[in-house]
Amino acid sequence: MAAGVVYGGELTFSVLITCFVAASGGLIFGYDIGISGGVSQMKPFLEAFFPKVLRRMADAKRNQYCMFDSHALTSFTSSLYLAGLVASLAAGRVTRSLGRRGTMLAGGALFFAGGAMTGGAANLAMLIAGRMLLGFGVGFTNQATPLYLAEMAPARWRGSLTLGFQFFVSLGILIANLVNYGTARLTWGWRLSLGLAGAPALIMFVGAFFLTDTPSSFVMRGKADLARAALVRVRGPSADVEAELEDIARAVEAARGREEGAFRRLFAVREYRPHLTFAFVLPLCHQLSGMMVLTFFSPLVFRIAGFGSNAALMGAVILASVKFGSLILSTLVIDRYGRKALVIAGAVIMVVCQVANAWIMGAQGGKSGETPLPRAYGVALLVLTCVQGAGFGMSWAPLIWVIPGEIFPLEIRSAGQSVSVSATLGLTFVQTQTFLALLCCFKYATFAYYASWVVAMTAFVLVFLPETKGIPLESMGSVWERHWYWRRFVGDGKRVQASPTM
Repeated sequence: MAAGVVYGGELTFSVLITCFVAASGGLIFGYDIGISGGVSQMKPFLEAFFPKVLRRMADAKRNQYCMFDSHALTSFTSSLYLAGLVASLAAGRVTRSLGRRGTMLAGGALFFAGGAMTGGAANLAMLIAGRMLLGFGVGFTNQATPLYLAEMAPARWRGSLTLGFQFFVSLGILIANLVNYGTARLTWGWRLSLGLAGAPALIMFVGAFFLTDTPSSFVMRGKADLARAALVRVRGPSADVEAELEDIARAVEAARGREEGAFRRLFAVREYRPHLTFAFVLPLCHQLSGMMVLTFFSPLVFRIAGFGSNAALMGAVILASVKFGSLILSTLVIDRYGRKALVIAGAVIMVVCQVANAWIMGAQGGKSGETPLPRAYGVALLVLTCVQGAGFGMSWAPLIWVIPGEIFPLEIRSAGQSVSVSATLGLTFVQTQTFLALLCCFKYATFAYYASWVVAMTAFVLVFLPETKGIPLESMGSVWERHWYWRRFVGDGKRVQASPTM
């Protein structure tokens, strides 16, 4: 089917409920992102597992940027993402054999077990083991859920419905920060914060039981009748279900002979060069914006900037709330103005705020952060950080899940999504393991460091990423064939004229 041709149908109540329930898997990832930074600055938690950090905090003469610089403390956060990296590499094969829904169920069960273990941890080894179980759950869920949403959503509304995953990620971050703020005054509050990770896992696990698998997944497993029933259910009576099913079956048949060795083909076959490039570039853009590690460690960064413990936690709550609100805005515009418009707007906002924050902390806080920020500058720092979060929340926060879910051809879709999720989790591991050391080394210039990456990565994306708004998944190859650069790799590059807007 040619690009731009649609199958008709409505935005049915069934597809809305289906995507809403599936997207709730984002609560798992979001809750963990939000919970670890707040727990890491709770005194009872540090006394139990990281007493050296407490002693360093008590030494007021030390460099303020270095008081949380502990590899053991960062391992508490980063171990989850190392496990998630391993799980996501295996998840591609699991997704093909069990289906998208089955993989989501497995991820929810693993995350629930990890939450129980970390909440009841008696020593550091048990704490890290629980975090790794959480990571396995995240790896499976982050692999399957974006694929599920992309394959279930009608092309016209795919961007907005796929954003549901990031909607729940942001909601999970907000809930986690609110939980941290409420439990910080309890000596056992850190156990409650960590143990409640089982709640979002249970929500997703139970919800997934009531979902059908995607039509593509059914066809891949030889269940055409179930695929047709799933399409009728989510597309409505006015849709041309047979035409869409025929295109899905054709895509599956073309992919079937090539799905074995999908990882090898993704890396070795020339026509998949653009897909492989963006499987790595998109996670780089997401991580090197600096906003993810700031989300993880925002309570610690606010403490370094002179905020008290409770004020730092409240600052994290405000930041999470702003990011959540900005995501709602991106949901309203992504399918109207496209993906690139969000990239440009988000980049401008982030760079301005990062440079301004670097100046405030350097000029007003002293070289080593030894001078408490004046109240007005502290408020300005919080406001700028929130505006920066809004820029991220409307651009790379959702796009890291929307774009990879739609650009890969069916024969390498599971493998491509697996590589993209693995790259995201691998970079998250590196970032969380090194951020506090980077902050200790670069001090206030850390913000400018990330701003320079935002400029470089945004320029690359604007030049080399084609717009995917409104293109059916089965026709996505045409956008690469029309691109001025990638057409030399995809197709023969002669039949299709390059479009200057791509």
